[in-house]
Amino acid sequence: MKNDIKFLNMLAERFPTAKAARAEIIRLRALNELPKGTEYFFSDLHGEDTGFIHILRSASGNIRLKISELFAYELTQNEQNQLANLIYDPKRVLSILKSSGRIEPDWLAITIYRLIALVSHIGAKYSWSAISSKIPEQYTDIITELLFAFRDENKKSYINDMIRFVIEEDAAFTFIEALCVMVQDICVNTLHILGDIFDRGPGPHRIMEELMQFSDVDVQWGNHDIVWMGAAAGNEPCMAIVVRIGIAYNSFDFMEDGYGINLRPLSSFAAEVYGDDPCERFKVHHYDLPKAALIDDDQAARMHKAISIIQFKLEGQMLERHPEWNMAQRNVLKNVDFKTGEYVVGDKRYPLLDTNFPTIDPDDPLRLTKDEEDVMYNIAVSFKHSEPLHRHVRFLYEKGSTYKIVNRNLLFHGCIPLTKEGELRSVAVDGKTYKGRALLDILNVKIREAYFQGRLADHTSDAADKLWYLWCGSESPMFGKSQMSTFENFFVEDKAIRKEIYDPYYTFSSQEETCKMILADFGLNPDNSRIINGHVPVKSGETPVKANGRLYVIDGGLAKAYQKRTGINGYTLIFNSHHLALAEHHDYQTIENDMGSYTPRLHIMEPMPQRLMVHNTDLGKEINAQIEDLRELIEAFHDGTIKEQ
Repeated sequence: MKNDIKFLNMLAERFPTAKAARAEIIRLRALNELPKGTEYFFSDLHGEDTGFIHILRSASGNIRLKISELFAYELTQNEQNQLANLIYDPKRVLSILKSSGRIEPDWLAITIYRLIALVSHIGAKYSWSAISSKIPEQYTDIITELLFAFRDENKKSYINDMIRFVIEEDAAFTFIEALCVMVQDICVNTLHILGDIFDRGPGPHRIMEELMQFSDVDVQWGNHDIVWMGAAAGNEPCMAIVVRIGIAYNSFDFMEDGYGINLRPLSSFAAEVYGDDPCERFKVHHYDLPKAALIDDDQAARMHKAISIIQFKLEGQMLERHPEWNMAQRNVLKNVDFKTGEYVVGDKRYPLLDTNFPTIDPDDPLRLTKDEEDVMYNIAVSFKHSEPLHRHVRFLYEKGSTYKIVNRNLLFHGCIPLTKEGELRSVAVDGKTYKGRALLDILNVKIREAYFQGRLADHTSDAADKLWYLWCGSESPMFGKSQMSTFENFFVEDKAIRKEIYDPYYTFSSQEETCKMILADFGLNPDNSRIINGHVPVKSGETPVKANGRLYVIDGGLAKAYQKRTGINGYTLIFNSHHLALAEHHDYQTIENDMGSYTPRLHIMEPMPQRLMVHNTDLGKEINAQIEDLRELIEAFHDGTIKEQ
């Protein structure tokens, strides 16, 4: 007997008779014969909430394709587009139609009927329990009745009556909204986010709220997530970094309104100390304009410089606490010759592009002034007491990890550190060395310790310091570069000193044998498994599929900051029962203005030899294990080991 009696007794509380256990086996076996659910993979969202939320609600264009399948001979292309657009954003579209006087009872009835038909069509491959779990609670009974009646030709008048009653009771708008949300939820069965939800774009907090509403989602942490987790854990260098990046990309709204980060003390300090400084090297990027926190460009540049200097000081202090990291060369202010105005690296000297440092004592460059301490005190208080930030970070811990293995796919954000020879590289963590899967496993533990220990500490904890290292350390799998050249980019003209050298992983991972080695280390069959990751944008003209299909790199430039490099607006990798496909996204301005006609370019990368069913997936393995447990329970009932109730 595989299971002990204690476990079987617990199972018997749910299934108290052999008859009940057999009924559950029948249900599970039937579930195993349904088609595999659709998985969606995203990477490097970088705060681009408008684009991401539209892509998610449109199921990367899949809803439009389903509409075309069902209504190809009933609706014109424009009518199909308008129905798609309604589903993507029902509140907005209904408001537009209402204000223009285009909503009539007939339109409402026809629209409800079409949405019910679409729900029935899309949901055909799922079990009723899966579909019913996605019915909005306030309309559970009505939608259930409509879906069952819809399949019965003899109940057309019953359907028409129910729809008429919905309209007559003035519930049509909320009912349509509920059906639209249901269509969205059914189309995306599982959501995988391969890191970097935060930074650059204006709405990471809105992305987080959207993800928290989704029933089946997981996150593989990227270094931009890690630095926000470090800030929430109380690490002041991480706080300074995320504030600096937010200012650099003109994202004041989400910091102040989204997370309640008080930037007024920083603004006052910057105006006083850098009021006469043009701060040319610190001009902010303008990809999105704030709607609430309107800061003029000159003042934003002053704030940017002020927090940058504070960041370099705090990082230097932390590096002196951690000589074991071997990062003394990144204590950048200690490398400045303030008398000559030069940056010194070894025997080379580089003239500084900006030499105005009113808050730096050349004899003690890492010491914060009293005013800088006050600025950081106020920022730290904001981070400590930001309810939405900690709610979002706890969600990242609940749903997140350094990697995930699912359906023969290995998911992680950055890289697996390799040697110059292409072998797995050993990395020291707290005095011991780890590589490959073992490295990501131990980091998973340390990352969790960092938040929960860091929040309890009265001062910056060593555990939280590790999150800063994972943000930019040369041996961090989430970062995967030789250095974070923030200081050099601000102050040094020579591009050679700014260069961030990628981990050998990014060279060797394009080779099939390297990917197979990594897959085998994670316990996967290297001949039929894949690595899926992001972090490094795929340049225009490059293919995201590498190593003979063993590697998919899906950072396609959802962030506006990367779109010149990628030439597109992001990828979605879609794995359904028929194929593995890449959706290539373009032109979000079109998404906003064309009443739903936007559809991505879909590239079928791997057709499945036969349609995948649930029993072909990891879920199927779990179901088979449950069936075996139930069979043991029935055997225990039969031999009298456990009595039926």
